[in-house]
Amino acid sequence: MSRIPTPATIEAAPVAAQPLLEAVKKQIGSVPNLFRLTATSPAALEGYLSLNGALAKGVLNAATRERIALAVAQINGCGYCLAAHTYLGRNVAKLGDADIAASRAGHSTDPKADAAVRFAAAVTRARGAISDADIAAVRAAGYSDAELVEIVAHVALNTLTNYINEVFDTAVDFPAVPVDLAA
Repeated sequence: MSRIPTPATIEAAPVAAQPLLEAVKKQIGSVPNLFRLTATSPAALEGYLSLNGALAKGVLNAATRERIALAVAQINGCGYCLAAHTYLGRNVAKLGDADIAASRAGHSTDPKADAAVRFAAAVTRARGAISDADIAAVRAAGYSDAELVEIVAHVALNTLTNYINEVFDTAVDFPAVPVDLAA
């Protein structure tokens, strides 16, 4: 049970959030709990959706974005986001089980994506206070300055949802996955 009420339907959400939730439903076919709970603040929902939409038009491909989301969710211990991004990783980005597990561990089975995920994990763990070597490693893998900025923006976007879900204990409405990594 969430720590604040999650609107049960689009119609139960604040009026200003309803068109945003309708757009989510149109785009993905349903309105997951994260969106309905965030709709409690239409401004927060609009901000999240705007940044998410803008970053989807960026240079990073869907698979790399999902890998980053998994790494950040694992580091932040967000069960909701681990479940959601495991589902999206498998069904939308077409990641295999090995890459999902690697992403959760802060790396990737794909050599180029590995640098992005390691960088995102370093940014998350260090709360942004990374080293010059961290920047050099991701640049050496062929990432541009624009891509570096996008990686950091994805860390911030995913940290936002991690915190919303953890603070408010959002009910998981995706197939659950264990938060702890297997030893």
